[in-house]
Amino acid sequence: MNMIGKGRFLILMVLTLFFINPSFGKVSNNDSKNEKTVQQIIKEMSLEQKAQLLIGTGRTFSGPMYDMWSNPKGLPVDPEYKEMIERLKQLVPGAAGVTAEFPELGITTQVLADGPAGLRISPQRPGSDETYYCTAFPIATLLASSWDTELVTEVGKAMGNEVLEYGCDVLLAPGMNIQRNPLCGRNFEYYSEDPLVTGKMAAAMVNGIQSNGVGTSIKHFAVNNQETNRYTSNSVVSQRAVREIYLRGFEIAVKESQPWTVMTSYNKINGIYAPQNNDLLTKILRDEWGFEGYVMTDWDSGDNVIEMVVAGNDFVAPGQINTIQDVVNAVLNGELSEEILDRNLANMLRIMLKTPTYSEYEYSSNPDLTAHAQVARQAATDGMVLLENKNGTLPLSGNGKNVAVFGYTSYDFVSGGTGSGNVNEAYTVSLMEGLANGGYMPNEFITDYYQKKLKGDVADDTPDNWSRVRQAEMRVEMSIIEKAADESDFALLTIGRNAGENNDRKDKFGDFYLSSVEKELVKNVYDAFHDVGKKVVVVLNIGGAIETQSWIDWADAVLLAWQPGQEAGNAVLDVLTGKVNPSAKLAVSFPVLYSDVPSSMSFAGKEIKEEEQRELIHYFGSRPLSWEFEYNEDIYVGYRYYNTFNIPVAYEFGYGLSYTNFAYSNLKVSESSFDGEMSLTVDVKNTGKVAGREVVQIYVSAPDGKLEKPEEELASFGKTKLLNPGETETLTFTFDAKEIASFDEETSSWIVEKGDYLLKAAASSTQIKLNETFNVDNDIIVEKVNDALKPVREFDRLSKI
Repeated sequence: MNMIGKGRFLILMVLTLFFINPSFGKVSNNDSKNEKTVQQIIKEMSLEQKAQLLIGTGRTFSGPMYDMWSNPKGLPVDPEYKEMIERLKQLVPGAAGVTAEFPELGITTQVLADGPAGLRISPQRPGSDETYYCTAFPIATLLASSWDTELVTEVGKAMGNEVLEYGCDVLLAPGMNIQRNPLCGRNFEYYSEDPLVTGKMAAAMVNGIQSNGVGTSIKHFAVNNQETNRYTSNSVVSQRAVREIYLRGFEIAVKESQPWTVMTSYNKINGIYAPQNNDLLTKILRDEWGFEGYVMTDWDSGDNVIEMVVAGNDFVAPGQINTIQDVVNAVLNGELSEEILDRNLANMLRIMLKTPTYSEYEYSSNPDLTAHAQVARQAATDGMVLLENKNGTLPLSGNGKNVAVFGYTSYDFVSGGTGSGNVNEAYTVSLMEGLANGGYMPNEFITDYYQKKLKGDVADDTPDNWSRVRQAEMRVEMSIIEKAADESDFALLTIGRNAGENNDRKDKFGDFYLSSVEKELVKNVYDAFHDVGKKVVVVLNIGGAIETQSWIDWADAVLLAWQPGQEAGNAVLDVLTGKVNPSAKLAVSFPVLYSDVPSSMSFAGKEIKEEEQRELIHYFGSRPLSWEFEYNEDIYVGYRYYNTFNIPVAYEFGYGLSYTNFAYSNLKVSESSFDGEMSLTVDVKNTGKVAGREVVQIYVSAPDGKLEKPEEELASFGKTKLLNPGETETLTFTFDAKEIASFDEETSSWIVEKGDYLLKAAASSTQIKLNETFNVDNDIIVEKVNDALKPVREFDRLSKI
């Protein structure tokens, strides 16, 4: 039987299995029929086909652009393979990439698409007059601020439905790197400074998306906490900090949701590129955590494809023709075992059997965007944090309907960040539209003033393409502000920021700090409106923390709206008017000054001098490793640092106000002596006048023993239902030894040291409502793991080469 004949026989066998068992292709990797199918496919593959499947089909460009990125060496390409690539690129225009397919072997492609805040594909397709918009959901930082895993799962379900109905197989999301520093340009894609919150939110998102029968790719694995020099950097971090802070969230997500894929990061970790790191990908991810899917690279990462394959990076994206040939040559010359290829192929093919493309799902290209917009709106309102509310300024019900709206972002609201986290949505409800929808009447004089400025109609030498931050530096004359104060019932002022992939933010005026002109605007609006007995509400339309203490006294209320997705303006008004009582709390700390951030001195990294560099061969040339980032703060990230070393913050981790009040009582623990697991209950009562929800956080303070400990660490959290005034709910929490364990580098073990522990039920990391003690009689070795990821500073390593 020739190759085509064998392929047809295999397809017939697969289809027979599918119709006999409708769940075929959607079952666990342990299913014997699926495993037999996987091994049969591998057996039928040629060496070239194996290499082609493990290496992506290249950039989605066509013509000369494709050749430049995907075949830079100009190697000859098999016509059938080239035809396949061109055909697959047309399946879902705008998708990030596709894997190779070989129909004669029963191998179907996998369509991979961004991103963390919603499906990112092109709204136009050749030969079609229709538009293919997707829902722009709120950014991950906002979702984490809800502290509501059920809500995040619902967002994931809606997001995953769009992945399914637009013909994609794997969504390259969620992003879940730790927010180590407020200046990281991609913080908006990430959840929190805390690994427990990060892991729980990511697991909820993965479970929601994958409930549609499509996959996810959690990223960027790992220790990728800045965009600066991300291709050529080495993250130097202790084994303890890696385990407790930077890997813990990924571990939780893998164990609680089994994402179909994991995406490795660009950077080196302690001297070895993430996609080439056997400790990371095999010893930890697979051997210790039991990951069952496949590992893919971020686009154009690493510097040695053979090392990637051996380390356990199964799929190399987006792929190049020369790297396919490198894999073939490595097997032929004995440098690479074909058994390793087969191992990686099996990981990819097991996932392939689950995909909609494999099961020939007839996608509609018509998901229910109206329903999904409502999910986005609900999520946005539940994730907005009320930072200030002096003298009951909010909700707005008693402040009149005439409003003077200041700040350029009010007229050009930011729904989400830039780069691969962006979404091609049909619309974004601006703040002005939200006000109109809520029955508010913006001051026409001020509105006209700003709109003319935005259009460049006012005499000004400012280029039209200035960023929002620079536009915000256009002054509003005091006489105009005073006129608006006389005519309006209150003022609404928006401060906007945006950031994204490839660039980090700056600790300068106009970014982390407000510019002098922005502060002048806030001050002048406050003075003018207070002179006539009227209030000022500030809305923060931002993707990451900014400095607030220098201007906060000039605002009567401050709503942190984050970047809330396409229903932005409606969601902001839902909270401002009290239609929704704010219940969100910060999943990141807001420092007083940037210099207070524990990583402020090391975030920019250290340049490796030219004489110390080693040329690193990359797909499109040589790549010098030029930067090193030392994580000197070790485990003391975010509130672990501020609370341990008594550093004041503007707003602490876990902080958030409500339009009502809550009382905590009756804290009970299941036992006074901890033996590996503990449960506790606490009563939460709404003591205010309106219905609301409360986030309850459980922290544990551990005794210093062999290992020093932070002042406290989050061990569990939960959120009440909507409590009516006077209503009480009993919340139950559980945590096991891993949640309160520390990592001992000397023994490569997670341990809970003996001693007295303080358990805290809290409204934030500093607002402790109730506490209880428990005892650990003897050291508990929770888990012994591999001695992996030892730190090596790059120029020390180079000196030994």
